[in-house]
Amino acid sequence: MTSPRTTLSLVDTDPAELTVDAIVIGVHSQTAEQSSGSPAGALLLASGAESIAAAFDGKLTETLALLGATGGPGEVIKLATLGTITAPVVTAVGLGPEPSGAAPAPEALRRAAGAAVRALAGAPRVALALPLPDDADAPAALRAVAEGALLGGYRFAGYKTKPQPGRREPVADVLIAVPDAADATAQAEVTRALAVAGAVLTSRDWVNTAPNELRPPAFAEAVAAAAREAGLGVEVLDEAALSSGGYGGILAVGQGSEAPPRLVKLTYTPDGGGNCKRVALVGKGITFDTGGISIKPAQGMWEMKSDMAGAAAVGAAMLAVAALKPSVAVTGYLPMAENMPSGTSYRPGDVITMYSGKKVEVLNTDAEGRMILADGIARACEDGADYLFETSTLTGGQVISLGKKIAGVMGTPELCERVQAAGEATGEPAWPMPLPDDVRKGMDSDVADISQVNAGMDRAGHMLQGGVFLREFVTEDVAWAHIDIAGPGYHSGEATGYWTKGGTGVPVRTLVHLVEDVAANG
Repeated sequence: MTSPRTTLSLVDTDPAELTVDAIVIGVHSQTAEQSSGSPAGALLLASGAESIAAAFDGKLTETLALLGATGGPGEVIKLATLGTITAPVVTAVGLGPEPSGAAPAPEALRRAAGAAVRALAGAPRVALALPLPDDADAPAALRAVAEGALLGGYRFAGYKTKPQPGRREPVADVLIAVPDAADATAQAEVTRALAVAGAVLTSRDWVNTAPNELRPPAFAEAVAAAAREAGLGVEVLDEAALSSGGYGGILAVGQGSEAPPRLVKLTYTPDGGGNCKRVALVGKGITFDTGGISIKPAQGMWEMKSDMAGAAAVGAAMLAVAALKPSVAVTGYLPMAENMPSGTSYRPGDVITMYSGKKVEVLNTDAEGRMILADGIARACEDGADYLFETSTLTGGQVISLGKKIAGVMGTPELCERVQAAGEATGEPAWPMPLPDDVRKGMDSDVADISQVNAGMDRAGHMLQGGVFLREFVTEDVAWAHIDIAGPGYHSGEATGYWTKGGTGVPVRTLVHLVEDVAANG
């Protein structure tokens, strides 16, 4: 299922003269020092709104303040222009306090653009006149505004059969006001934003799809079809191929469902061989997680349709890679299974022979993600990789430790630092976590090479247990990072910034940034 997509273009016409349904400007809140001698509640207009302010004879900020505007981050205030400018509505979006001697941070612009476009649903054509610097920071600022607008304009197509009163269609067309619409660098940023944000939205669509419509065979076919259209190499291993290939972890988790498991491999080969580095991306694709025999509580279980967010992110990131064509080889591995309780389910106490040959003692069938990921990681290492990035909605421990917006990162320290830097650059924060020896010791098994969780069922350091387990399947010559997105991968609260309710698409933009970083810097 594909949701409607917002289109994006650049304009260099005076914003006050644009024929659009709404024009978006930025406003800053004032600090105590800035507001000295100013009327109470006065706002600061951000750059880009000069001609619009002039059309209001200097009364724009005063009027917005009377309507309750404070300039707080993400705040949206609409004002009818009554013919003052061409657009019938001016929309002020808060950017927070004005940075001293600098343009707003890219993430502030990204969130503001997303909030404004989301709030303007029902307006077919919208222009953004947000502050864009004219120095070396200009491309990053434009990229942020473009991504925010495209992501904020997303709404899942859904399954409603009747028209919904008051339901407004997302903004169809967004124009971004820039000094020179023909500038090659600016046009390149728009092209990149369309590719990357489009991949994020594809990931969101997959996550938001009802789990009865996206069981492993259907998910595999959806990813394969999109990848073939993008020009990627595609290999899909069905249950017979998984069995003959010895993928014990994937098969064990999937054997309880009538919808058999899959492993999808996507390959991008750069022209001329690129820089000779090889990147592997691995994503967890549990299309629905009941917990299996170790069944979950009913409350909130419906959100387990998002347990394939890691695979969705990897598949979508590969689509962006195909469009951007970085000079590095990239391969994606998407192990997929449905974790169901039945007479054929794998059980606590089972010993599973993994693809790598290691023997794993199962103690909790709800720790299934690491089982399918271990096979995917082992296959990626066997195929050859210099860097391996794996992402998954792996543990509730990630949410307890870091909350719902910060991913946990474990693995090779240098690579974890690169993931953290990529997260800071893209607005998808991640925080490095340790892999302590005592956590590994607690996973010693009496009968196998390793237990799937702590042998005493102690949940202390639960997020770290997942990372320690996965480390067992990474070969020593591969730098790796595990990105736990149990919180950031799915947003169950009200829409905010460029996040809508449901799948977020995290960490698609981080993965793309990492691939581009390896392409540029090795």
